[in-house]
Amino acid sequence: MDIVNRKGSFVLLIGDILFFFLSLWLTLTIRYLDIPTADLFNAHLVPFSIIFIFSVFVFYIGGLYERHTLVLRDSLPNLLLKTQAINSGFAVLLFYFVPLFSVAPKTNLFIYLILSVLLDFIWRLVIFSSLFSKSKQRAVVIGSGEETDRLISEVNNNDLYPFVFSKVLDSEKINSEEAVADFKRTLFSDQISMVVADIYDKNVSQIWPKLYDSIFSGIQFVDSYRVYESIFEQAPLSLLNHGWFLKHVSLRNHFGYDFFKRLGDIVFSLLLGIPSLAIYPLVYLLIKFDDGGRLFYLDSRVGRGNKIFNLIKFRSMNEANGGQKVVSKVGRFLRKTRIDELPQLWNVLKGEMSLVGPRPEKIELTKLYKEQIPFYDIRNIIKPGLSGWAQLKQENHPHHAADLPATREKLSYDLYYIKNRSFLLDFKVALQTIRVLLSRKGK
Repeated sequence: MDIVNRKGSFVLLIGDILFFFLSLWLTLTIRYLDIPTADLFNAHLVPFSIIFIFSVFVFYIGGLYERHTLVLRDSLPNLLLKTQAINSGFAVLLFYFVPLFSVAPKTNLFIYLILSVLLDFIWRLVIFSSLFSKSKQRAVVIGSGEETDRLISEVNNNDLYPFVFSKVLDSEKINSEEAVADFKRTLFSDQISMVVADIYDKNVSQIWPKLYDSIFSGIQFVDSYRVYESIFEQAPLSLLNHGWFLKHVSLRNHFGYDFFKRLGDIVFSLLLGIPSLAIYPLVYLLIKFDDGGRLFYLDSRVGRGNKIFNLIKFRSMNEANGGQKVVSKVGRFLRKTRIDELPQLWNVLKGEMSLVGPRPEKIELTKLYKEQIPFYDIRNIIKPGLSGWAQLKQENHPHHAADLPATREKLSYDLYYIKNRSFLLDFKVALQTIRVLLSRKGK
């Protein structure tokens, strides 16, 4: 039940494509002061289709089909301007420096770029919003705790979702006949069409026999885990138990995926790693001139199956007075540009890491988190990665010091990735990592 990402993203994609075509049609109408003929439109369609495809690609990398775009619209205008600037630059380069097309689109191109920007703003900020402001289904949520509160606040405060929680029932207060009877009256008197609950909760499961006849009234019962995951793209830790891991975390079901992913790791680590060797001498000279220390830094990390390996990085820190480590001048540059992480490609080639996966943790922090956070070590069932779902999605990402709240949140994203890992999700992580590197907003 992917409430946001599939429905909202698909509608946005179709709308973008339709408005691209509309922008081209209006461009030709304005340029030639007449309704364009089929031949004229088709003559322009081929070269402009390249711009359409590139624009969708840039929108995807830019996150314009992500949840923060669908729901949190405050940052949308600035993001649209940035992506459209990239699209415009590409279009100018394509038509002015790649003479492959018979049309002369100089004037047409600029009219199209102006129209496409204006229409895309109207489509996303006005029309798309109005599509989800109609009457909604009334739903009931059964649960308690921080994550249930977060789910209710998210759904009830955004017009995007096709339902609204009109009643909340505390899962710890439904063990009486009176509470169940009152709940059944609510289902029918308030025209409830959906019940969202943790179907494996012991307190909730005891009332299912008494609600069985509700199925014949057309009421839909949905697992709260599925709703939470589809909206926030992370696993709700409070709803997880051993049964969930036995059901959703399996290596056997991913044998083919793991094989081809390893093959891809080898190919891309060689394609990226070998050319990057040209940078090594320059980094060596910069570090030597800066403090005269060694080139590489080896750090013991926990990998797949809780095995220890040495993470390789260009050294970006040195020891100050008292033995405390501080980032060097060159190190700040290496970190800012992510050059310090290039040697990790050899960890990937050796099979200790993957291009995509949970980031590897330090040994001492792993020991601490295993004691404090339930199921923490399950993230080590797969190889750690150069980039991961949590690194892209989490705002308050924990760094080198212990941070239990932030690490719990990171685990929820890691578990989402482990459960849903696929070539498509890896490709999504890879594209968004490119965006992060270009914007220098990495965590």
